Amino acid sequence: MPYPEYLVAPMRQELVALGARECRTAADVDSALQVPGVTMMVVNSVCGCAAGKARPGIAQALQHPNRPDTLATVFAGADIEATDRAREYFTSFPPSSPSIALLRDGKLLYMIERRDIEQRTAEAIADLLTMAFDRYCAPAAAAR
Repeated sequence: MPYPEYLVAPMRQELVALGARECRTAADVDSALQVPGVTMMVVNSVCGCAAGKARPGIAQALQHPNRPDTLATVFAGADIEATDRAREYFTSFPPSSPSIALLRDGKLLYMIERRDIEQRTAEAIADLLTMAFDRYCAPAAAAR
């Protein structure tokens, strides 16, 4: 049974305020991942590491000059169908929430799993993301 909307709404809003496109259905996910360029897909979560580390780390990383073209999000435990579809794109990675993926043309480029988030501070997560942004989102990377 999904989490009640009143519980997840404030956590959804944290990423929407950063410009994230909410994906609540499988079709929403497919549509978001067909946008040209690099898409960062965030599997949002109610867990403490999402609130204390992942969402703040994402907010910090998005201040970087190189950043994904599109930011999208699904909410684990609330958007069940959308979350399942997003995870289908995360080839060879088990379900993990929170998690952060960079994709281009529906192909996975980079993945941060919950185990990578739990052991880091928000600043360290932002550092991981900005390194990935420099590799996959810089103008020279777009030509690849």
